[in-house]
Amino acid sequence: MKIAFIGTYPPRECGIGTFTNNLFDSVIVKSKTPESRVEGFVVALNDFDAQYKYPVEVKTTINQEKLEDYIKASRFINLSGADVCILEHEFGIFGGQDGVNILPLLHRLDIPFIVTLHTILNKPSYNQKAVLQQICKMAQKIVVMSQKAIEFLTTIYDVPSSKIAFIEHGVPDLQFNAEESKKEFKLVQKKVLLTFGFIGRNKGIETVIKALPKVVKKYPETIYVVLGKTHPNVLRHSGEEYRIYLMRMVKKLKMDKHVMFLNEFIGVEDLFKYLSASDIYITPYLNEAQITSGTLSYAVGVGAAAISTPYWHAEELLANGRGRFFDFKDDTGLSELLITMLDNPEMMAKIKKKALNYGRKITWPKIGDKYALLAKSVIGKEFPSVPKKDAIFDLLIMPPFSLTHINRLTDDTGIIQHAKFGIPDLKQGYCLDDNARALLMVLMAYNQVKESRALELSPIYLSYIHYMQNSDGTFKNFLSFSRHFLDESGSEDSFGRTIWALGYLLGNPPNDAYYQAGKEIFYKAAPNFEKLQSIRSIAATMIGVCHYLKGHPDDESMVERLRNMAKRLSDNYKDNKTPDWKWFEPLLAYDNGILPLAMLHAAEILNDNEVNGIAIATMNFMTHHTFKNKYLSVIGNEKWFKRGSERSHFSQQPIDAMASVLMYKQAFQLTKNKVYLKHLYASFLWFLGDNDLRLSLYDFETQGCCDGFDQNGVNRNQGAESSLAYLISYLTILEAYSTYIKSDKFIPIKSEKHTAVVNFLINNLF
Repeated sequence: MKIAFIGTYPPRECGIGTFTNNLFDSVIVKSKTPESRVEGFVVALNDFDAQYKYPVEVKTTINQEKLEDYIKASRFINLSGADVCILEHEFGIFGGQDGVNILPLLHRLDIPFIVTLHTILNKPSYNQKAVLQQICKMAQKIVVMSQKAIEFLTTIYDVPSSKIAFIEHGVPDLQFNAEESKKEFKLVQKKVLLTFGFIGRNKGIETVIKALPKVVKKYPETIYVVLGKTHPNVLRHSGEEYRIYLMRMVKKLKMDKHVMFLNEFIGVEDLFKYLSASDIYITPYLNEAQITSGTLSYAVGVGAAAISTPYWHAEELLANGRGRFFDFKDDTGLSELLITMLDNPEMMAKIKKKALNYGRKITWPKIGDKYALLAKSVIGKEFPSVPKKDAIFDLLIMPPFSLTHINRLTDDTGIIQHAKFGIPDLKQGYCLDDNARALLMVLMAYNQVKESRALELSPIYLSYIHYMQNSDGTFKNFLSFSRHFLDESGSEDSFGRTIWALGYLLGNPPNDAYYQAGKEIFYKAAPNFEKLQSIRSIAATMIGVCHYLKGHPDDESMVERLRNMAKRLSDNYKDNKTPDWKWFEPLLAYDNGILPLAMLHAAEILNDNEVNGIAIATMNFMTHHTFKNKYLSVIGNEKWFKRGSERSHFSQQPIDAMASVLMYKQAFQLTKNKVYLKHLYASFLWFLGDNDLRLSLYDFETQGCCDGFDQNGVNRNQGAESSLAYLISYLTILEAYSTYIKSDKFIPIKSEKHTAVVNFLINNLF
C-alpha cells in the first residue's frame, strides 16, 4: 500500500506539520513482505513565499496561495502510484478564502482520500461551511479526534455518521524522569506550571498570570513557563503585541521572577522533557470553541497533572479524573485550584496516573495502526460517486500571478500612468483613474492570493487618492512627475472609478488603519454621488456603493442613493431601447460592460426585478455583439458601434475585456448559471490571444499587458491601465473559480417565481 500525505511538514513550524510528520512516521512500515509493506510520500504546504529544506519523503510542495500548484500536485499524486491519500485539514493552511484552494486538488484526485479534520466550527460562515461540506462529500472517510466533532459534523454539516471515524490525537511514545528533567532545565526545588504551543490572544495566558500572585504568596518557589512562539499569522498581522502585553502584565504584578517566556518552537524530545519537569500543565483557553488540542493531548500522553478551561476537547480528554477544570477567564478560581492541587500531592499523583494510563493507549504507533487499517479499508471499495466539476477553467495555461510590472510603474507617489514599451514614461506623470484601479487590484490581490507586496503597495495608491481630493469631496485627476497639479477637477469617470476602489476597500478592509482612511475619503465624496451626469461614472459609483453595502447593509441612506442611481441607468435604458437595440445609449462605446455590471451588482443588493431584468437584457445584448465567433471581440474604439451602423473591430482596449470579465463573474454570482463562467473565461483569454488578431497582449518577458491592438498589430506600450485591467481580470478568474468549486447547486439564487418574473420582463419589456 502506498499513501500520499498532504499537509504542512517540518521544518515548517506548525502544529499540523508536527502531526503530519508523526502520522507519516507511525504509518509507514518498511517490511520485507509486499503485503505488509506501507510506503508513502508527503505533499507539503508552504506558507506564502517561504522555502524550506524538507526531508526526502517530501516529493512535491504547494505554495498555499498559488492555485495552480494544487492542480499540479493532483496530477503528481495521480501519476505517483499512490493507492490512497490522507489529507490534514485546517482552514488556515490552504490558500483562498477559508482554504478553498484545496478543493481543485481534491476534485481532480483519481484515488480515494481520507481527511483528518483539525478544526470544526459550530458557527461557520457560509464559505467555511461550503468548503468543509465539499471536502466531506468527496472524502471516503473523515477522521475526527473528539465525540463533539462527530456531533457537529452530523448536525451542522449534514455528514453521514457512516463516513466518520473517531481516532484520538496521537502522542509520542516518550517518557522522561521528572527529577532529571527538572535538573536539566535548572528547575530543581521549583513548583513548575507550564503552558506550551503557539501564542495568541485566544490562549488566555493572562488568566494564569493574574492568578499567580495568590499562588506565589503561599508557594514562593512557583514558576510559570510559557513555552512557544507567537503564531505566524498573529506575527504577520499584529507582531508581538500580545506577548508584550503579557510581559507588561507580569511586570505590573511584580511577577518577573515567577514567569519565564521561552520564545521557541522546540522539538518533541525537549517538549516532553518540559512536560515531565512540570508539576501542573495548564490550558487556559478563553472559550469553548476548540475541537482538538494537540498540546493537551501531549500533556495527557506524558501523564501530566493537567488543568484546563472546559473547552470541547478538554472536557473529553480530562474526563474520568484525568484532570481538573476552572472557568473561562476566572483567575480567582484558577488560583484556588492551583493552591488546592499543590497542597495535595496525592491528588496530583492520582490525576497523573489516570492520565498516563490513558496516554499509553494513544501513542503514535497505536494511532498509526488505526490510520493504516482505515486506509486499507477504502482501497478498491466502491463508494457513492461525487460529480466532478466541469473543466470550465484551465488555470495551468494562465501565467503565474505577478506584480513585477506594477512594481516597475510604481514609485512613492503613485503609479505612473503610461509606459514606453515596458519602461515607465515619467513625462506623463500620474492620474487618479490608474491609482484607483491600482488600489482595487492590490486589495483584490491581498484577498485572493495573500500577496504581501500588494499590502505594501496599498497605502501608496490610497495616499494618492487622498492627496487628490478637493475640499468639496471631488477629486483632481492628473499630477505631473514633479508633483504639480495639472487640473482642478478631474473627470466624472475618474471620480466613479475612485469610489469603486474605496467601496471595495470598505467592504474588504485588510486592516483598520486603511479602512479608517478610506472611510473618511468615501464619506467626504458621498454628497457628489447623485450629481453625476456620465452614465459610466454613475455605474462605477454604483459598483463601489454595492461593495460598501456588503459590509454595511444597514446604511439605509446609501441604499437609497444606490436606488436613485440605478433608476438613472434604468431611465437611460428605457429612453434608448428598441426591439433590436437593448442598451443604455444609442451606441456601444468604451468600457461597455461596466453598465450591465453595475445593474447586476445593484440587483444583488436591491432585489429589484426591473433592475435585474435590465441587467440581464443588456448583458445578453452585449454578448450577442461581442461573442459571435465563440471568443471575445470587444467593440473597438476606432469608430465604436452606433445604432444602425457597423461595429468597429479596432482599436480594442484591455479595459473593455476587463469589464466583460467582471460582468460575467457578477452574473454567475447572481444566477449560478455556468454559461456565464464560460463567457468569463473566454473573456479573460482575450488577453492571452483568443481575440481577433490571435495575438497575446500579455508580455511574458515584462509581465505587463500591452495597451491594445488595431488592424496593424499590438500596441507594445504597457501602461498602467492595460496592465491593471489584466491583473484585475486574472484575480476575478480566481475568485469566480473559488465560488464555482465550492458550490453544489447551479441554479438561480432567487426563487422560481422571481426567475419567471425576470424572464417575462426581459421577453416582453426589455
